[in-house]
Amino acid sequence: MFEDYMVFETTLAGRPLKVETGKVAQLANGSCMVRYGDTVVLCTATMSAKPREGVDFFPLSVDYEEKLYSVGKIPGSFQRREGRPSEKAILTSRVIDRPIRPLFPKDMRNDVSVVCTVMSVDPDCAPEITAMIGTSIALSISDIPWEGPIGGVVVGLVDGKFVINPTAEEEARSDMHVTVASTADLVAMIEAGANEVDNDTMFDGIMAGHAANQEIVKFINDITAAIGKEKIPFQSNDPDPAMYEAVKDFAIEKVRAALDTDDKRVRDERLKPVYEEVHARFDEEYPDDIAKLDDCLYKLQKFVVRRWLLDDGKRVDGRGIDEIRPLAAEVGLLPRVHGSGMFTRGQTQVITTVTLGSSGDAQLLDGIDNEDHKRYMHHYNFPSYSVGETKPSRGPGRREIGHGALAERALLPVIPSVEDFPYTLRLVSEVVSSNGSTSQASICGSTLALMDAGVPIKAPVAGISCGLVTEGDRFMTMVDIQGLEDFFGDMDFKVGGTHKGITAIQMDLKVHGLTPAIIKEALEKTYKARLYILDEIMLKAIPAPREELSPYAPKMLSTKIDVDKIREVIGKGGSVIQKIQAECNCKIDIEEDGSVFISALSTDDAKRALMVVETIAKDPEIGAIYKGRVTRLMNFGAFVEIAPGKEGLVHISRLDVKRVERVEDVVNVGDEVMVKVTEIDEQGRLNLSRRDALIEVEGLTPENTSSDAPRREGGRPMRREGGRDNGRPRRPER
Repeated sequence: MFEDYMVFETTLAGRPLKVETGKVAQLANGSCMVRYGDTVVLCTATMSAKPREGVDFFPLSVDYEEKLYSVGKIPGSFQRREGRPSEKAILTSRVIDRPIRPLFPKDMRNDVSVVCTVMSVDPDCAPEITAMIGTSIALSISDIPWEGPIGGVVVGLVDGKFVINPTAEEEARSDMHVTVASTADLVAMIEAGANEVDNDTMFDGIMAGHAANQEIVKFINDITAAIGKEKIPFQSNDPDPAMYEAVKDFAIEKVRAALDTDDKRVRDERLKPVYEEVHARFDEEYPDDIAKLDDCLYKLQKFVVRRWLLDDGKRVDGRGIDEIRPLAAEVGLLPRVHGSGMFTRGQTQVITTVTLGSSGDAQLLDGIDNEDHKRYMHHYNFPSYSVGETKPSRGPGRREIGHGALAERALLPVIPSVEDFPYTLRLVSEVVSSNGSTSQASICGSTLALMDAGVPIKAPVAGISCGLVTEGDRFMTMVDIQGLEDFFGDMDFKVGGTHKGITAIQMDLKVHGLTPAIIKEALEKTYKARLYILDEIMLKAIPAPREELSPYAPKMLSTKIDVDKIREVIGKGGSVIQKIQAECNCKIDIEEDGSVFISALSTDDAKRALMVVETIAKDPEIGAIYKGRVTRLMNFGAFVEIAPGKEGLVHISRLDVKRVERVEDVVNVGDEVMVKVTEIDEQGRLNLSRRDALIEVEGLTPENTSSDAPRREGGRPMRREGGRDNGRPRRPER
């Protein structure tokens, strides 16, 4: 039945890698089932028979599909089936897309669809890498025009040594997670997150991944030699060379004059009449290819910008090759948010806000990896007005999700631990103006906002990009690329980091790959630029995190209780914890390990709730002072509840520093009083003393207690408003 079924096997990082072809999804142009350990991913590549009309780009789609059955889970949605892809799936799709896209013919307009379906997951064998390798195999053995293959691995740094495709246990201890994709000769893609790793270590790690990829490429070439199909011809969308040369001769000086400005708005206005003149001159000459005239003008702009860079060392806006655009940093823009910062680089401008929440505000994740929640989130918005357009807002797309994740990855290593800062953090970067490198501006703006919010980050982080123009063996790099240099250049090499080292890298390419020399130069240039931004701009705007949080931010306290006491704190049906939250105007979150997080707008409310929780979870101690509430009055004294379910007796002789004739003269039901535990009998009953608490906390005695205090009718002392005792002491820190 499966006459074409074949199996190819090798090992990768000491684990078996098995590729099955000719059995599943045979109607696709290319398909394979890849097994890496117990991870199984079905990868398919399909191309339309005809080019799509009316598009000026190559229509490639890459979909990485996470199936929760792969990890034995039932989806948590109402319909109990997978819905829209998770952010992790979208980010993986982008990681696969970036190295394969430049290897397709740039003039092809046939739709190509790549689908990677994750069907089984082994935590020690990353499905993302399995999918990338499977995509490369499916495209290589198909008849789709493509100049691969590529190989892909993850490089970790565990105990100072590089590890290829680290296991789940190694990943937890790794100081970096670097995904490297390579062709037979060049590095095609880098995606990195790291704990402030220096340039040399990062470069060596990339090269270690590149070396491992060479073995994968050889393995795929062997498969292609055995079963690969002949690549089919396609209809080119490039304009006729004669048309391009005619447009070039007519308009090149006009294009040069239009592009020669540092203002994007001026440039766009100057180009409009150039387009009109070209169409007026050539529409009648090329009536069937009018749309191709715009392609010629785009190609001409690219030619001008690249010649300026390569031949003259000239940039569109007149800057030096390693000169950064004018910078500005500002904090505290928005009075009611918990923290805000604005970072401006030329005509690129980003405002970031910080919102602090309780642990219960953490994002719950329903994915195929071991991560089930996230306490630090970074969201990035790119409205159309930021580039002078009028498109309606439709929610975040893949680009917005990718840029938000890059900024999140860059800042994650400096976010304080939950033990040091028990908050959930949400950062939102609003791009209000864009002319290149908005993702890196969002990193800088986010650092400013975090420091403005008083978040004790371990170090400030800045981001900068490096561009590239190549021609044969010639290349040149330039720092801080703007929009045109991104559009017409060959690379956008984004690096975020601190003074100490790199925290994130993302590399976008339009060429097949980079040499080691280009990578090393890009790392060096971005390092120097990063230090300048940190020292000369950002730290002058705010030199350190603020010492106090915003008055509008919740006040957080945390403690840890015995797991066996969680039930008592929560109470039957949540009755106890709900009562504490209502009385203390707070929110309480309890983790499975006994960690308790309390948030309230008032520090006093948070402290009061903490005292109640600790009183419930920890047995009262003789000598400890608590704030309690009077629940019952008897002739011989008052009963005071110091925590839900924990009540003790204050004998009439211990109600005040003076002699008390009647209990009602001092307290009423509902009053809050400070009491000291004086005795715990064999049955666990508490004997309390308000008298001892007054003496210990406020130093009151019969001698220094005022004798002319206001009194009720009948000679009883008058209490303050709200039924509170005169001179009521505060509970000291325990």
